[in-house]
Amino acid sequence: MQNSDEKAIIERVRLLRGQYAGDRGKSKFARALDISPSTYSYYENNRVPPIEVLLKICEVTGADLEWLLTGHRPEKRFAFGPNSVLLEKLDNLFANNPELTEAVLAFIELLCQKKGIEGEFHSEVLPPKPDRPGWIPVLGRTAAGMVHFWDQAFLPEPKQAITELDELVKKHIGKAIVGSVDGTVSIDLQALPLVDGIKRQSANLIQVCGQGQEQIVEFVQCEDIHKLFPDSFALHVDGDSMSPRINDGDIVILSPSVPAAQGQIGIARVANQIGVTCKLIRTTQKDAHLIPINERYETKVVAKKDLLWALAVLCHVSI
Repeated sequence: MQNSDEKAIIERVRLLRGQYAGDRGKSKFARALDISPSTYSYYENNRVPPIEVLLKICEVTGADLEWLLTGHRPEKRFAFGPNSVLLEKLDNLFANNPELTEAVLAFIELLCQKKGIEGEFHSEVLPPKPDRPGWIPVLGRTAAGMVHFWDQAFLPEPKQAITELDELVKKHIGKAIVGSVDGTVSIDLQALPLVDGIKRQSANLIQVCGQGQEQIVEFVQCEDIHKLFPDSFALHVDGDSMSPRINDGDIVILSPSVPAAQGQIGIARVANQIGVTCKLIRTTQKDAHLIPINERYETKVVAKKDLLWALAVLCHVSI
């Protein structure tokens, strides 16, 4: 659980992003920080960025590091430029009334639209497409977050999964695309006939607006994989226990119709544990062994009855 100090730092990061790139400028801000849009979105919504990212934020925005970490505002945060007085007044307003940030930025955005000077407020938004071929929803994270679509003990049947995933994609058709990053697909499943024709190719990580202004919903766009596995879904990988094969920040693609095979990489859900984990999976009559590739980590052994489900990692995407 985040403490109040962490939440306050994240709120100030969000404030600086809004001042620098606008309400829909997460992708632009991420590029300025030299990190991926998904990584930045994760920081803004879940965790205080590491110090090197905080320093980069201060460098890009001109903010004071002490203010960013503590909330104590320096005397001259905006010392130069023709709009320094206006920026300082806005800074005081947001610092004392952070709940007004979104409302003021929304007003500025509407004013820019009315005057025909949208400029950078919509520079990251691409025209929505009539359909979304090959969109695979990213539903959560391994080893950290709960998978919010398959958070029940038993997976849905493949046909039901296809229907539910299709409805999830349709729900976001027509919404503005706020980010798109190219990635490389690497095949992990050893049963190559299942993925015949997909040797190595590119994929896109697509980000669209969610239900709330700050919510970003992600999809992997790869038509070949989606055509073979229409019930497929994706998860972000947290941690380096499967490095160098699958690294921190990669995205793994799974299908509820393809269970994990002996000795192959899979995603496992264990009873009484939050979230899921990515490991090599071996089972015996009584136990399940969750084996990391990285030798710095130890193999975890659980009772086989506690292994609620395990799905094969079909491939992973490196962004």
